[in-house]
Amino acid sequence: MGSDNYASEGLMKVAVDAVVFSIIKGDLNILLITRKYPPFKGQCAIPGGFVRKEESLEAAAKRELTEETGVKDIYLKQIGAYGDVNRDPRGRVISIAFLALISPDHDLKATSDALDAKWYPIDELPKLAFDHGAIIKHALQDLRFEIQTTNIAHQILPKRFTLTQLQQLYESVLGKRLDKRNFRRRVLEMGVLKETSETFMEGAHRPAKLYVFREQKYAPLKERLQVFV
Repeated sequence: MGSDNYASEGLMKVAVDAVVFSIIKGDLNILLITRKYPPFKGQCAIPGGFVRKEESLEAAAKRELTEETGVKDIYLKQIGAYGDVNRDPRGRVISIAFLALISPDHDLKATSDALDAKWYPIDELPKLAFDHGAIIKHALQDLRFEIQTTNIAHQILPKRFTLTQLQQLYESVLGKRLDKRNFRRRVLEMGVLKETSETFMEGAHRPAKLYVFREQKYAPLKERLQVFV
């Protein structure tokens, strides 16, 4: 949320917030900023701020994300609206939340309304400003649904990846171990991957085949990818 103030009593404002996930050392992480201004000065929050008059919601979310964290040029998916009357002590604010899954290699640089921007493990989040804890909870539920119903995984995987890398991503997001044989059988049956002629050495094992997603942009799967423990 930005430092903008609005004077008119009872005037409703629209804000955007970006819930950005990544996988770091096998663990699911979320991108948080440290707020520079009141309310909740010095407290952690998800990147976001008020929508300008000339902006679309997505444009505002991308601008705020770039201004507060340095992250740019990523795909954002709108996931919901949050409008509890007392969610913002400055007045009536409705926030539209967006979801993204990105590589942790982005160069983080806090500017504008943020003192800092860094990754936090999803199980080790600090105290959060506003209702951002609830937004993150809903975003995680949405991400777990998205990874089984779309090809959102392509946003973080290398262009060419092994089935082991793909399974590790699913396990990090879903928070559970998956049966290797069932996972591979199911994902290959769905026809969403294309085998390449290249291989990759994984430890002391024989070279693993490399795959790519048939659809390189965000797209829904024809059927849900069921996962197995």
